[in-house]
Amino acid sequence: MRSARVWAGLLGVEQAVVEGVEFDPVESVVVARVRVRKGASRRCPHCRRRCARYDAGVRRRWRALDLGVVRAVIEAHAPRVSCPEHGVVVAAVPWARHGAGHTRAFDQMVSWLAVHTAKSAVSQLMRISWRTVGAIVARVWADTGAAVDRLEGLRRIGIDEISYKKGHRYLTVVVDHDTGWLVWASPGKSAATLNAFFDLLGDERAAKITHVSADGADWITTVIRRRCPNAVRCADAFHVVAWATDAVDRVRRQAWNEATGRGAGRRGVAVGTARQLKNTRWALWKNPENLTDAQQAKLAWIAKTHPRLHRAWALKEGLRLVFTLAKTSPTAAVEALDRWIGWARRSRIDIFIDLQRRVTRHRDQIIAAITHGLSNGRIESVNAKIRLITRMAFGFHSSEALIAMAMLSLGGHRPELPRP
Repeated sequence: MRSARVWAGLLGVEQAVVEGVEFDPVESVVVARVRVRKGASRRCPHCRRRCARYDAGVRRRWRALDLGVVRAVIEAHAPRVSCPEHGVVVAAVPWARHGAGHTRAFDQMVSWLAVHTAKSAVSQLMRISWRTVGAIVARVWADTGAAVDRLEGLRRIGIDEISYKKGHRYLTVVVDHDTGWLVWASPGKSAATLNAFFDLLGDERAAKITHVSADGADWITTVIRRRCPNAVRCADAFHVVAWATDAVDRVRRQAWNEATGRGAGRRGVAVGTARQLKNTRWALWKNPENLTDAQQAKLAWIAKTHPRLHRAWALKEGLRLVFTLAKTSPTAAVEALDRWIGWARRSRIDIFIDLQRRVTRHRDQIIAAITHGLSNGRIESVNAKIRLITRMAFGFHSSEALIAMAMLSLGGHRPELPRP
């Protein structure tokens, strides 16, 4: 009796009686034969209702945690039961999830390792396939997510999309500004995808959201206006400055095309001044305080030789200064924003004239971000961690596995190591 309890503790089986343990020399595996205790037997795996037995079923095996360097499995009868609600199903066993071929302790160990190390290392250490790691992470998150209400108490949220795979594969993510946790993610980048989040949240809780930060995507704005009528819409400072950085790069490419004679069916060659202009991208992109001596020299050369391009760079820095001022003086930042709009309108640079129209269109959202000090900084941090998770796993075969991994790692409910 004492040895049976010891084996039950080693193998992590609950509400079960260990009837015997033997070593299979052919498969080099320890096989523990068990039976479910009477109180836990004949339960529907979905509703946990005690049901009538349908048939004896077959004997099944579940992979347990290794005993040192030796694999271990649990073997037991898996009868089928007739549930009034779910029909004929295989009876639940207390040591494993329904439909899984591994014990709960094994799943817990794999999910903990997957959060803390590379997926390939987990696969090698636990001696399971690449796809099995993803499947285990998905079902552990399904249980974890069902046990907590991640959307309760949301007041300030950030919304963004992230590319996770080639071929325009995107995830839409929602982050809680107050906790920094990832609360929701789904494949896609559209109004329909975001509407699915608000359908899950419900109209009552959506009405309690006070602030929403996001980039200037029209599909996000449309959904927020309809589903969050009481929320203040805040434009993300990072994306607004990115608009200006992209505009500078477009002006740089125009100057390079002119210097090389490219256009009108001609292929230009980068020689002389054009070659020097080609290598100025980082000098124009980086913040002035981060420039190297060589990049500062390139910027001075641009000021002398290409005043239009230098004026575009100054406009980019002027817009960045608006959000720098916002950290200490929101009032001064709003005034600086209005002055920048006028400056860009008179710049005689078509690209920046178009940009000021875009900024004017989102002016109220930008001012809200300045006033409330809200940005997508937390969301960008979460996105960077999702990219890291993707790299550590060398790509996921499905978005479901990636989302499960991200939620376990960044959702505030990390898996714990299995305990006796």
